[in-house]
Amino acid sequence: MTDFTARPDHGLAWVTGASSGIGRALALKLVEKGFSVVVTARDHDKLVALQHAAKGPGRIIVLDGDVTDPEDMERLLAAIEYEHGTLALTVLNAGVYLPVHGEDLHREDFEKTFSVNLNGVVNCLLPAIRHMKARGQGQIAIVSSVTGYGGLPTSAAYGATKAALINLAESLKFDLDKQGIRIQIINPGFVDTPATKNNAFPMPALVTPEVAAERIVAGLNASGFEITFPRRFTYVLKLLRLLPYGAYFWAINRATGWKTRPPVTSRGAPDAHTPPAESREAS
Repeated sequence: MTDFTARPDHGLAWVTGASSGIGRALALKLVEKGFSVVVTARDHDKLVALQHAAKGPGRIIVLDGDVTDPEDMERLLAAIEYEHGTLALTVLNAGVYLPVHGEDLHREDFEKTFSVNLNGVVNCLLPAIRHMKARGQGQIAIVSSVTGYGGLPTSAAYGATKAALINLAESLKFDLDKQGIRIQIINPGFVDTPATKNNAFPMPALVTPEVAAERIVAGLNASGFEITFPRRFTYVLKLLRLLPYGAYFWAINRATGWKTRPPVTSRGAPDAHTPPAESREAS
């Protein structure tokens, strides 16, 4: 890995999905560390509230945008370059979680999840890399999830995108290292955000967005490729994925109690244990 670590004197930080959850907490933490942070989301009012809440030597720069629109992200990067300065650090965090049940599948749940979580990252990644390549340095971190390690209940769409992001970052690392651009993957465990409020299974080692932001900032300043926390939980999932499939499915069923739960009959009438199939921002 290239050893470049972004500092405030190198230029701006950019955080997507900054209107709530991890993205919001991370933007505030980076401001405390002295960064001027460009924040992006579709909810302008929440971004302005974030701007007012920021305290520290850095500052918040509000640039509304929709990560699912590639032209919008090209426009946003142009605004950063021509109006605000050099981009040194990018954290691609925007995402949604739509629970998927095999008994009641809906194409739109997959399409929206892929559009935001995977294509949204690509739409931001391409102009960010082009900007950093021209300067010969930069740091990019992509927020994935431990659901990308292996299949989990209700995560057929969400987990698929997160697994793809892990592979994407691993694959790009070989070439970006040679260009002076450092890429990392962030795989949190359960974080207390809108995306996890109604999860229909136990969430061990749940952490707050503020704790998540502290761990991410520490990881951005460390040498590793992966930033994962809390390790007492995420490393267990890593080990579980080494098991044969029969043992893996048994362990996940045992831990979640999923095999004994009644099936979902329709979107309009989920069982008592199942969250409604609605969009929840995972930022």
